[in-house]
Amino acid sequence: MLTVNAYAATSATEPLVPTTIERRDVGPHDVLIDIKFAGICHSDIHTARGDWGPASYPLVPGHEIAGIVSEIGSAVTKHAVGDRVGVGCMVNSCRECVNCLQGEEQFCVAGNTGTYGAMDRDGTVTQGGYSTHVVVTEDFVVRIPDALALDVAAPLLCAGITTYSPLNHWGAGPGKKVAIVGLGGLGHVAVKIAHAMGAEVTVLSQSLKKQEDGLRLGADHYYATNDPSTFDQLAGSFDLILNTVSAKSDLDAYLSLLAVGGAMVNVGAPAEPLSLNVFSLIFGRRSYAGSLIGGIRETQEMLDFCAEHELGAEIEVIPAEKINDAYERVLASDVRYRFVIDTATLG
Repeated sequence: MLTVNAYAATSATEPLVPTTIERRDVGPHDVLIDIKFAGICHSDIHTARGDWGPASYPLVPGHEIAGIVSEIGSAVTKHAVGDRVGVGCMVNSCRECVNCLQGEEQFCVAGNTGTYGAMDRDGTVTQGGYSTHVVVTEDFVVRIPDALALDVAAPLLCAGITTYSPLNHWGAGPGKKVAIVGLGGLGHVAVKIAHAMGAEVTVLSQSLKKQEDGLRLGADHYYATNDPSTFDQLAGSFDLILNTVSAKSDLDAYLSLLAVGGAMVNVGAPAEPLSLNVFSLIFGRRSYAGSLIGGIRETQEMLDFCAEHELGAEIEVIPAEKINDAYERVLASDVRYRFVIDTATLG
């Protein structure tokens, strides 16, 4: 076993604290990664604070991991020592069900193994990327292209694939009008990706305070949803709406913005249930859907796409001692647009 430095939540109400954790020995198909950067995702906060149900403490969050391979198992063929690699939201799956066999491991029938807070194959609870090292089976490690700096690549392992997958699945591209709801950690990456795909991109945000940023990131239009005239002006406009907000929304109002046959997809995950009037769907043959990250194959595709288009997250790099401050700033929407931990500061 390898003992490594980490930052952990000890309860739903206490700040995260420095600690040490044990990583399993490198098995034949395992890769040991020297973590360089770990992104902070809103999901980390929800999980650490028990918003999505009871968690197992101590809990080391972090599923936006970028680093360098420092050791490989005897049977590893996909990676070599010195490779630039990443790990996202899952570290294993059954590999046998219909979804896994189709490259959709995130929808594993038996449930994928989350990067933290999940039961690992050896019966222990997985611990995430707020640490100096991690051991992961080679099939769940992706290659980070040289064109992407590791710090800006880290958030792509969650925010990137979470937005790329639905944009890809629902056909964002030339001739398509795409709206992104919210310009935060997910939304700012969604704008960049949708723009790079060739879509006409509109940001729908509560106010116009981030308008300059939105247009700089690739949006063609920017509207404030706190102005009721926005919904009248844009009625029936969009082929696809991607809702990145993790808060309760007026779904009927947003669905009214879809063209006939359009789809609204939720990737934000509010803690409370949402409701809608079915007539918002019936009148216009509209669809309301959800999307969960992406499979390993699509995650690699996303990283290659982002490298090709020189597209990374907008980040603020912080030392580990600022993690708790960063959590509060995320909750206050005081970040543009993603915090990334420099894991060298873990000691």
